[in-house]
Amino acid sequence: MEKQVSGVIKAVIFDMDGLLLDTEKLLVKFWQEAAREAGFPMTREIALNIRSMHRSFAIPYLKSELGEDFDYLKIRARRMELMSAHLEKYGLELKKGAKELLTYLNESKIPAAVATATDYERAEKYLKETGIFGYFDKIICATMVKVGKPKPDIYIYAASELGLEPSECVALEDSPNGVKSAAAAGCKTIMVPDLTEPDEELSRIIAAKAGSLNEVIDIICKL
Repeated sequence: MEKQVSGVIKAVIFDMDGLLLDTEKLLVKFWQEAAREAGFPMTREIALNIRSMHRSFAIPYLKSELGEDFDYLKIRARRMELMSAHLEKYGLELKKGAKELLTYLNESKIPAAVATATDYERAEKYLKETGIFGYFDKIICATMVKVGKPKPDIYIYAASELGLEPSECVALEDSPNGVKSAAAAGCKTIMVPDLTEPDEELSRIIAAKAGSLNEVIDIICKL
């Protein structure tokens, strides 16, 4: 018998970087490289801490760690240049199980949306390049809400765009800032760790942890 999602779950909202696309490792690498070029010794831990973090939180955090002279916009622009050059040469990789999960949701007539810190133009480009853009009913970006992750605004907005309450949606996230955003919005949050495993705090607020997207179907069928 084919697995079926309970009627409680009416949509699935996906993070993008590190969840659907294997790009989080590149973001960390090129943040560090761009910062070093500018004379700031950004550690891997600092780079990990700003994943999915809205600039209104990232800027003061980075200044507190690296000094008031840290030019976020200039260094971010250089990080984007470095990453674009890498992707131009090597292309994008989908995370394991992404297409299978999206196909299952599509065939089950369960709406899917993206809620990403990336701007719409790049999100659309990345999703089209990897052949999954057409699976999504909505693409929601941080630029569409007042405050991005780790605040809940983007998930509340994504749910409303789907005509649903956050509690009717499963959110899939790989990073701590994303998990905090989805859980605070009231989504049933599944963490699919990429570069960071859930700590005690995150373990308390997630509905489940999946080793990969391949495990998500079984989990949401039991929620």
